[in-house]
Amino acid sequence: MTDDQAPQDQAPQDQGVRAESPIDEQLEELLVFIRDARGFDFTGYKRSSLARRIKKRMTDIDVESWTDYRDRLEIDADEFSYLFNTILINVTSFFRDAEAWAYLQEEIIPKILAAAEGEEEIRVWSAGCSSGEEPYSLAIAFAEAMGLQECLDRVKIYATDVDEEELQQARAGVYGARALKNLPEGLRERYFEHNGTTYSFRPDLRRRVIFGRHDITRDAPISRLSLLVCRNTLMYFNVEAQREIIDRFNFALGEGGFLFLGKAEMLTSSDRFSAVNMRQRIFRRTSKHGLGRAPGVRPRAESAHPEITTGGTGRKRQLRDSLLDVAPYAVLGIDYDGVLVSASSTARTQFGIGVHDIGRPFRDLEISYRPVEVRSVIEKATNERRVIRLAGVERRTGDTTESQYYDVVVQPLATAGGEMLGASISFIDCSAQVLLEHEVKRVREDLETAYEELQSTNEELETTNEELQSGMEELETTNEELQSTNEELETTNEELQSGNEELETMNEELRIRSSELDETRTFLQSVLSSVGLAVVVLDDRFTVRSWNTAAEDMWGLRADEVRDEAFFRLDFGLPVAEIHGVVEQARADDVRTGPIEVAAIDRKGRALACQITCSPLVGETGGVVIIMEPIDRP
Repeated sequence: MTDDQAPQDQAPQDQGVRAESPIDEQLEELLVFIRDARGFDFTGYKRSSLARRIKKRMTDIDVESWTDYRDRLEIDADEFSYLFNTILINVTSFFRDAEAWAYLQEEIIPKILAAAEGEEEIRVWSAGCSSGEEPYSLAIAFAEAMGLQECLDRVKIYATDVDEEELQQARAGVYGARALKNLPEGLRERYFEHNGTTYSFRPDLRRRVIFGRHDITRDAPISRLSLLVCRNTLMYFNVEAQREIIDRFNFALGEGGFLFLGKAEMLTSSDRFSAVNMRQRIFRRTSKHGLGRAPGVRPRAESAHPEITTGGTGRKRQLRDSLLDVAPYAVLGIDYDGVLVSASSTARTQFGIGVHDIGRPFRDLEISYRPVEVRSVIEKATNERRVIRLAGVERRTGDTTESQYYDVVVQPLATAGGEMLGASISFIDCSAQVLLEHEVKRVREDLETAYEELQSTNEELETTNEELQSGMEELETTNEELQSTNEELETTNEELQSGNEELETMNEELRIRSSELDETRTFLQSVLSSVGLAVVVLDDRFTVRSWNTAAEDMWGLRADEVRDEAFFRLDFGLPVAEIHGVVEQARADDVRTGPIEVAAIDRKGRALACQITCSPLVGETGGVVIIMEPIDRP
């Protein structure tokens, strides 16, 4: 996540995201084709996550190259819908990240209401609203804070997204019980109407939420906002796209308006927004145009303080030295003869430059060659009359193994007439950023390894579900520790959560189906057990499939002893060879055969006459049902 563009003379590094590695030109051509064909512009998305999502869809349909997939899109218009559903990860919930929402309700909304004059309309924008849980959460929050009727009269919430399917679901405002499981019961009763297995958001408050398709990278922003909520959306875009979006957000918000970002997103250095609560990612707009001056208006040449401009040379020099001392990083001034003429307070502290060093040749000082040899760089910068930047220069501190990292900027200084005066050397401390990037890389590698392991075990549904849950908990912990640098981790986390929800849905369907099968099996066993006659069911190979209780009582063989055994090889009191013909006929002709009477011996060794009837098994080719009934002789 990055903020609006910093001035070029300071040019702070964007934290959390480095420039991404070049991507295959065929992928770029595919993205341009998608934009031109369907109006979905993904060119501003991070290439790493975007390529991973498209590859996932390509794997599902057995397509290997970007070119082949573009051909598939050209001949199959329906494939666009499947692709967009794969790329656009719609993971959301009511009051997601409860701690952040609690702070918004307790601290921010009261400030918004206090700043609104009289009956002034309060305008709110939920950018990237997905299936609607976020804007409806905002409606509930404002209704709770100011009362339902006043909320209906004064609050207007705009909810936008690029996914038209998600917008249709959001407009309906209908959710299952699972979506509302974390919502307090009191809020559920006040703001939702229960209808069977679903809940509908109350219609009067629903009409204050306006849904529409909007691309935050291309379309004009909604203006005059008191609150703009865009959570876990910016992290999918690259640095350049993030800057443009922040510029639009700055324009959209009214003076003093609030910006609410996701927990993995961050504004670094910005003169347009100030942090209200960094932990909860809530910022406040300070000015539309940098330091408050309208674009194109030049500062006045005359000074606002005559005593400064009319003072003597000593006072000017004192002002110049004071300005140098308050610089946030180390700055050295070298004249044209290579003599050190000035050093900022930070430079003197960090590099041990004393007052006696001012006026000495720069080449005699340790700073000229350690941590990096800058004398040749100064010469090159002055000869070529251009700024030279050395990024990530390492400096060892004392005898320890700890290191500091600096961006060294050498800038030639010349008069208005082009006469070279010397050069300035700036040492900008980027240690925290470099170390943080190393840590992010390590964590990302660990996460990618864990993700591959999750994929390899996806065949076992319950095990995968547990591992995914564990992975999400690890991601949440990592996100808390990394704060502003885990955009890529949060992206992966949402992908995992989306897959987890799909797996949970499949698991529920399998559980219901298994329950239905168990009920059916129990019912059939009950029916067979309730029949007073001995019943045996054979498959097309005359293997025993079922052996009811009456058959156990008559012949003394348990069901588990005979199941999956060949019926005509069983040795019990019934002469099975004598009934082979009627069984074969029932199977071959698919008709009922018998009854025939055979002499048999029951489990107690008593002789009895047994009547045999055979019927074909309905719905299964070759199966036979044998009914054995003892005959009472007068």
